Amino acid sequence: MKTDIILAGVGGQGILTIATILGAAALKDNLYLKQAEVHGMSQRGGDVQSNLRISSNPIHSDLIPYGSADLIVSLEPMEALRYIPYLSKEGWVVTNTNPFVNIDNYPEMKEVESELERCGNVVAFNMDETAKSLMSPRSSNMVLLGAASPFIEINVEEIESAIINLFAKKGEKIVNGNLEAFRAGRKYTENLINS
Repeated sequence: MKTDIILAGVGGQGILTIATILGAAALKDNLYLKQAEVHGMSQRGGDVQSNLRISSNPIHSDLIPYGSADLIVSLEPMEALRYIPYLSKEGWVVTNTNPFVNIDNYPEMKEVESELERCGNVVAFNMDETAKSLMSPRSSNMVLLGAASPFIEINVEEIESAIINLFAKKGEKIVNGNLEAFRAGRKYTENLINS
């Protein structure tokens, strides 16, 4: 088993929280893990990217080569497109469709959506809207994690356990909101790939 994941978004969206949860779940599942991050924590709205490699065998490098990522997981559609050269031919893009417009020349969303569709294997929906509908507007990243989880060979119970452990200090309401968001994202993808 091997899964190479590129996590992408902009500062403040919770991309590194996803990496933390997947890392904890992978270790509990007795898997090997390597991670490399590129982020400007002091700059909200700056790009954030993480290479996350999970395997049942030892991993020698923490960087994912071009054309070999199994997943591009992004909370921002343009950031998903930025990493398409890393995607393998069989790989999947899982992305939010709600843009975070942080540059003057941000393209029209129809252009972005058209480029995403050309990737083939895509799960794309408005994850911010899903999180809001659950009365948990700050949990879009957990919707994203849930939507990506069917493509990640980690026991779903371990992922949920890692979510519980990470948010436990914030109280039961926050834990439950994040679990509900994760499950809603997972259900969306399961319905899509089973239809």
